[in-house]
Amino acid sequence: MIDFLKPSNTGFKPLSKPEKGCWINVEAPTREELEELNKIIRIPEEEVLSAIKDVDELPRIEKLENDEFIIIRVPKKVGDLVYLTVPMGIMLTKNYLITICYYQTDLISVLKKKKFVAKSKHQVVLNLLLSLAKLYIKFLREIDRKTYLLEEELIKSVRNESLVKLMGLEKALVYFMTSIKSIGVMLRKLGRFRVFTRFEKERELLEDVIIEFDEALELVNIHSNVLGNTMDAFASIISNNQNRVMKFLTSITIILMIPTLIASIYGMNIRLPIQYHPQAFLITMLVSIIFSFIGAVLFWRRDLF
Repeated sequence: MIDFLKPSNTGFKPLSKPEKGCWINVEAPTREELEELNKIIRIPEEEVLSAIKDVDELPRIEKLENDEFIIIRVPKKVGDLVYLTVPMGIMLTKNYLITICYYQTDLISVLKKKKFVAKSKHQVVLNLLLSLAKLYIKFLREIDRKTYLLEEELIKSVRNESLVKLMGLEKALVYFMTSIKSIGVMLRKLGRFRVFTRFEKERELLEDVIIEFDEALELVNIHSNVLGNTMDAFASIISNNQNRVMKFLTSITIILMIPTLIASIYGMNIRLPIQYHPQAFLITMLVSIIFSFIGAVLFWRRDLF
């Protein structure tokens, strides 16, 4: 999908064809759409498209002749409890601002709805980064709520499904932390580019973006620590429950050995007391029950049940 958008005082105005100074947004492009984009402006295959295709590409900023090229990582929700980050490329050329992402994300739709005045392409990029930080914070709060609900489930019943879901959220936090840290480093480097700090408005925007990403990093650290401690706590609970079950089964086994021992003795082919008594079987059973009861009481008093 290719959109041509022109910044205005009320947000973004859609265009039918590209104009000088417009924003060209490309999301989940087909081969035909990439060819159409190359007719408008040539996009370097090695430096740009290959980098954006790489799912492990880290955020960075670099110069490409007279253009600036930025790679960011955008959070993407692909299921109820599955979160990933995907690369997005931003190119600032002489005539256009171009964003390219091989995946459909929520970031662009959030920015399109945002009402702000952008007098330059660099202000649009900074607003895009500000929206990115807020999107990270939104997803982090979602993860926090879902973690709390899963904890409630696990308190009632420790199930493998809930633990697997918690592990998925823990993995998402690792992805978020790596991306947010890398973007934070990239933002500090961005501050050394004069085009992003030439005017007061852009300096203020960049400071706001850095503050939002610092908040996102603090949140992801807190949630990651809480979730890690939660997983450790439930691992200890599972281990403790297993020990209790094993202790109970061992106690039952020992108690059952008492009548087994008596029956084994009276099964030997030798002279035994009361073997000719008419009630020998009942007496043997009664003795087994009495000794088993005594053993059970002793185990109960020692809290082995």
